[in-house]
Amino acid sequence: MHLISIPAFQDNYIWLLTTKQQTGIIVDPGDALPVIQHLEQQQITPTAILLTHHHNDHTGGVADLIRHYPELKVYGPQETQSKGAKFIVREGDNIDINGMCFNVIGVPGHTAGHVAFYSAPYLFCGDTLFSAGCGRIFEGTPEQMYQSIQKLAALPDSTKVCCAHEYTISNLRFANYVLPENIEIETYLKHIVDIRSKDQPSVPTELKTERTINLFLKCHQLDLKRKLGLDDSTIQPWQVFKRLREMKDNY
Repeated sequence: MHLISIPAFQDNYIWLLTTKQQTGIIVDPGDALPVIQHLEQQQITPTAILLTHHHNDHTGGVADLIRHYPELKVYGPQETQSKGAKFIVREGDNIDINGMCFNVIGVPGHTAGHVAFYSAPYLFCGDTLFSAGCGRIFEGTPEQMYQSIQKLAALPDSTKVCCAHEYTISNLRFANYVLPENIEIETYLKHIVDIRSKDQPSVPTELKTERTINLFLKCHQLDLKRKLGLDDSTIQPWQVFKRLREMKDNY
């Protein structure tokens, strides 16, 4: 399989997984035009669309893609049915496409029915986990979002986190603000600034890397709790997560 990121809008990524047989799986197509252009240029035949949640910047291109490729099968959670999903998936489902088996992981928080698709090493997590950050909480609760991210954090170190937005620099700047003494975060920020200056994507990123630079994966760590003034023994990690997400929302 070959992974391609297709930029869309201001900071979205639409993902495309292709095979040697020139078939492809499209993930979260908010816009059809750049996808169709790439498919035609590379002579790739798409067979399926995977939708992680209902937001229009992830689903807005589905109708046009189906008109262009009528045989496309569209998979997504119940909340994406009105956006074109015909094959409804939920936590624990396994779907086979183009010789790959995708495990469906329920990750409510950003939206109520958000899911992620995992087929090692690829994790398509929509707006749940970002490089050095996580998504905003619109329809779920902080505790739900924390537990969702914990599910993703349990995957192997080699997992490639294919998130849907280019937010890495802003996330790292926030992390550097919270933990200015953390050399790993500071060094990685400089690295990503250099990458972005060359117009290269900062994702996918490996989960191994995220464990070192993503504050939202460190909510159990005492140094972060102390920084946030939450080192009381009764404070739960999800409460640390809640405080951190609130700070990021207002950063």
